[in-house]
Amino acid sequence: MRKRIFQILETGEDKDRPSQIYDVFMMIAIIVSIAPLAIKIENTYTIVIDRTTVIIFIIDYLLRLLTADYKLKKGALSFVRYPFTLMAIVDLISILPSLSILSRGFRVLKVARLVRTLRVFRVFKAFRYSKNITILINVFRKQKDSLFVVCWLALGYIVITALIMFNFEPDTFDTFFDAIYWATVSLTTVGYGDIYATSVIGKIITMISALFGIAIVALPAGIITAGYMNEVEKT
Repeated sequence: MRKRIFQILETGEDKDRPSQIYDVFMMIAIIVSIAPLAIKIENTYTIVIDRTTVIIFIIDYLLRLLTADYKLKKGALSFVRYPFTLMAIVDLISILPSLSILSRGFRVLKVARLVRTLRVFRVFKAFRYSKNITILINVFRKQKDSLFVVCWLALGYIVITALIMFNFEPDTFDTFFDAIYWATVSLTTVGYGDIYATSVIGKIITMISALFGIAIVALPAGIITAGYMNEVEKT
């Protein structure tokens, strides 16, 4: 019985209809549970939606804890280790803000808005119910070395460019953080225009940074796309 429950809880296989139905049901529950966050003032409908969906999430969490040994394959130790796994923590964070006892306590501390915002973590629950998201996670896991190099390349360029501009145009940037902000915006070619170079050399550096940014953005996109296509071909 527990094994069958575990099979249904996991991402549905092509031939496992109950598991697929459960995945779709949970995705709908997650989407519905997030909808009230778009409304500033809570009403009867949002409260009912929140209480109903949190009950669903609690049942899902308990069932996963009950079948943790099939997931982690560590025997009795699995039931102890499971609550500390990443997705179990996400599940718990998505449940706690809706518990009335905690909500009252947090309101006393005047951080009710923070508690409400924590419900956004429910979107991460969708990771385990979508095959496409699972494929993307596998891509990031397998391509992490290449993506890590690109991230360090971008970070290094941002810091170096910020140092150059911070010393070259001290009147333009009040703090080094402003220079970092400018370098990041320039590298990503966003260009908000709130902080910008005023000298000729500074404008040249900005143009070089923007052109370099195109390559930096294209590198991870190409790596992820290639990895995604390889994963799709395997399935």
